[in-house]
Amino acid sequence: MPLVTSADMFKKAYEGGYAIGAFNVNNMEIIQGITEAAKEENAPLILQVSAGARKYAKHVYLVKLVEAALEDTDLPICLHLDHGADFDICKSCVDGGFTSVMIDGSQHSFEDNISLTKKVVEYAHAHGVVVEAELGKLAGIEDDVKVNAADASYTRPDEVEEFVEKTGVDSLAIAIGTSHGAFKFKPEQCTRNADGVLVPPELRFDILAEIEKRLPNFPIVLHGSSSVIPKYVKIINDNGGKLDDAIGIPEDQLRRAAKSAVCKINIDSDLRLAMTAGIREYMASHPAAFDPREYLKPARAYIKELVKHKLVHVLGCNGKA
Repeated sequence: MPLVTSADMFKKAYEGGYAIGAFNVNNMEIIQGITEAAKEENAPLILQVSAGARKYAKHVYLVKLVEAALEDTDLPICLHLDHGADFDICKSCVDGGFTSVMIDGSQHSFEDNISLTKKVVEYAHAHGVVVEAELGKLAGIEDDVKVNAADASYTRPDEVEEFVEKTGVDSLAIAIGTSHGAFKFKPEQCTRNADGVLVPPELRFDILAEIEKRLPNFPIVLHGSSSVIPKYVKIINDNGGKLDDAIGIPEDQLRRAAKSAVCKINIDSDLRLAMTAGIREYMASHPAAFDPREYLKPARAYIKELVKHKLVHVLGCNGKA
């Protein structure tokens, strides 16, 4: 099966009350862990590549690894550029075989964001590629995306109709309280549940509901949606790591979002944590090990375990390929 766009995926997800997982990929083991999980759960996939991943692994290597995954799984897979900063990187990915790109103009004024997004949409659509854009600013750090909490802002529902109409964009990433990275919130912003786990403020579902009302049947995207699963954080910390007060988005809130207009949920930090947990755990118990194949196998296994959990219990897209 060739690469597909996200258009049909999102239509089915919207109608079915589930979301597609958009998993960031950087190397072979991550791609294998994700796609093996999706194959077993018969789930559609978006594999997304950040600018940082392209610098690390090179565009052509990532494309060829994804092509190998297509051949191995025969799943519907969309290859997506995450957080394209300008027209040039979006054009490069369109020309280089991606089937979806994101242009992130959220750092610009509303008018300049429209202008930049429209330019990308016109080029991408002429080449059969779909486009995601962003309104509002998420706090946190992910690769080249760095936004201080003071500069973050929720998406304004009164802007979404004009933005979509003037740009022709295919999906819209909104800011309703999610955040990039493993340290999404400060402890003082949170409360502790009965188990002593820090729980962040609830997402702004009122903003999501208003946007859904203004943009009926239109796919919404959530960035910064890793849950920072305590299991992997504990394994890392128990084996020499130091991830104090790492806090993510509660999975019940993401599942609630997936049942609404949210058709795409981005997951990156959770993958990094799972992989790091596997490597640290193996190296701590095998201090003489130096064969990457040996310590990357458990890392890949934790990636697969994590993704299967997300597909079934958070996204609800298992059995939807």
